[in-house]
Amino acid sequence: MTVSPTTRRYARMKAPKSAVVAWKTAERQEVSRVETIALGGLFIRTKNPPKAGSTIQMLIVTPRGYLRTRANVRDVIAGEGMGVAIVSMEPEDRGKLERWLKQLAELEETAKTGA
Repeated sequence: MTVSPTTRRYARMKAPKSAVVAWKTAERQEVSRVETIALGGLFIRTKNPPKAGSTIQMLIVTPRGYLRTRANVRDVIAGEGMGVAIVSMEPEDRGKLERWLKQLAELEETAKTGA
């Protein structure tokens, strides 16, 4: 049986080890490591993620400063983490995220080519 890959609007990238996000729900707040990142969302490592469908507020830490976003929890892997879709952010923060992702892509490409 063949499983078709999920079609994504934005390509995912492996986040640098230093990438962290502070996030909160109405009940709790936590700081977690970012596993993968894209313009449309992230996979956040956390032992106890909120249930799918929850809305969270996030503060993504980047080399260019903090990005404030709101996201919906789309997928949950119990004991491992959650995939979240960004649903809103200020245009300035979106620009910062786009520039950071471009920089990460360039670094990844440089590492592949050995230049």
